Amino acid sequence: MLEAPQPQGSTSQPLRNIAIPLPSAWDQSFLTNITFLKVLLWLVLLGLFVELEFGLAYFVLSLFYWMYVGTRGPEEKKEGEKSAYSVFNPGCEAIQGTLTAEQLERELQLRPLAGR
Repeated sequence: MLEAPQPQGSTSQPLRNIAIPLPSAWDQSFLTNITFLKVLLWLVLLGLFVELEFGLAYFVLSLFYWMYVGTRGPEEKKEGEKSAYSVFNPGCEAIQGTLTAEQLERELQLRPLAGR
């Protein structure tokens, strides 16, 4: 029996297939129910505050709360994850797909000619 030759520089370590378990149907329905209950509670409280003539204040404060909850803190950043803002990355490294000023000039052909 012939063995297939291994390419140069390849390692003999087997490939590992890491399986991420999917949430069960019960977990998904539970999260859906909790989200539904939160929205229902928010609507009931909105109705209460509208009756008390503080509906706009409740709505605006709710928006600020959602913005606060929706932002991640720096401790929640994954190892090796890059920021969308290159100034926060080590060495100011840009993420893939970032349009730089040099690239824009090159694409718009606004660079002056070398001999002029």
